[in-house]
Amino acid sequence: MTANTFLPIAPRPAPNQSAGPVAWVKANLLADWKTSLATVVVGGLLLWFIPQILNWALIKAVWQPNYEACRLDGAGACWGVIAEKYRVIIFGRYPFEQQWRPLVATTLLVGLLIASCVRAFWKAWLPLLWLAVLTVFFTLMYGNTLGLIKVETDRWGGLPLTILLASLSLVASFPIALLVALGRRSKLPAIRSFCTIYVELIRGVPLISVLFMASFMFPLFMPQGLQIDVLIRVLVGITLFAAAYMAEVIRGGLQAVPKGQTEAAATLGLSYWQTQRKIVLPQALAMVVPGIMNNFISTFKDTSLVTIVSLYELTGAMSLALNSDANWRPFTIEGYIFIALIYFVFCFSMSRYSHWVEKQVNKSKLR
Repeated sequence: MTANTFLPIAPRPAPNQSAGPVAWVKANLLADWKTSLATVVVGGLLLWFIPQILNWALIKAVWQPNYEACRLDGAGACWGVIAEKYRVIIFGRYPFEQQWRPLVATTLLVGLLIASCVRAFWKAWLPLLWLAVLTVFFTLMYGNTLGLIKVETDRWGGLPLTILLASLSLVASFPIALLVALGRRSKLPAIRSFCTIYVELIRGVPLISVLFMASFMFPLFMPQGLQIDVLIRVLVGITLFAAAYMAEVIRGGLQAVPKGQTEAAATLGLSYWQTQRKIVLPQALAMVVPGIMNNFISTFKDTSLVTIVSLYELTGAMSLALNSDANWRPFTIEGYIFIALIYFVFCFSMSRYSHWVEKQVNKSKLR
C-alpha cells in the first residue's frame, strides 16, 4: 500500500482588480484596441474643444449688461444680455411693475408640484391643496380682484406660462389616458372603437396642427357671441394630445400583466373596477414608469409650440425680448443657452424622480 504523496499547487497570479476607477477605465475605455483607439480620438477632440468652450463661455465672457463691450473684437459670450433681459425672458409681456405676482404664483405652483412628488403628502387632502393653490395662482395672475390690476391671459408668458401649461395638461391628461387605455381593451365594440379613433386621430397629426385647430378653427364652430379664452383652448389641445400618447404607454403596461392575474381576481369574486384598481393597474403602471415620465418630459418641452398662437412662453418670451431690441439681437445664442439650462433643470429633475419611483416600485421584486 503506497502512501499518498502531497503535491503543492503551483502559484497563480493575483486576480485583476474588479472595482475602483482603474478597473473601470480598463473595462470601459481600454478593453481592446478598438476601444482604446476610440478613447484616444474622443479624448483628443474633447481636449481641443473644451478649452475653446471655456475660453468663450467664461474667460473672455462679458458679464456686464453692455452691448458695446460684447461687440468688441475678442469678446466671448455676452452673458450681459441675460442680466439685461432676464425679466422679459422669465415673465414675458406681463406688466413690469406687477411681475411680483407671477413670481409668487409660480413659486407656489412649483412648491405644490414638489410636494405632490413626496410620499408624505399623498393624503386625501392633496386634491384640495391643488384646488387652493390653483385658485391663488389664477387670482394673482389675472387680478381684477382684491385691488389687483387686471392682466389678460394673452399677456401671460415666460416661465409661469410654461409651468402652468405643462403641469395642468399633465395632471388632466393622466386620468383621461387611463380611461382611454382601459377603453381600448374593452370588450364593448362601441367604447373600443371610440377610444381607438381618438388615439389614432390625435397621434396622426402634429401638435402644431392641434394647437392651430384649437386656437383658430374651434372658435368658428362656437355659437355667435360665445368665446373661449385662447389659454383654455390651448390647454385643452395639449391635454388631449398628451393623453393620446400616454394612453398607448399605459395600454402597453396593461398588456404586460399576465392573464392569470385577472382570472385569479375573478375567482375571488372581484368586480371589473376592483380588479383594475387593486390588481391590474398597480402592476401595469409600475412597469411603464419610464414611458410615462418620458411622455411628461416631452409634453413639458412641447409647450414651446404655443408661440404659434401668440402665447409667449419661455422660448417665445426669449425671442420677443431679443428680437424687439436691435442692440441685443445678435446675442440670441446666449439667450437660448439660458433657457436651455432652465429646461434641463426641470427635465433632469423629472428624470431623477422617475428613477426614484422605479426603485420604489421594484422593491417588491427584491423580496
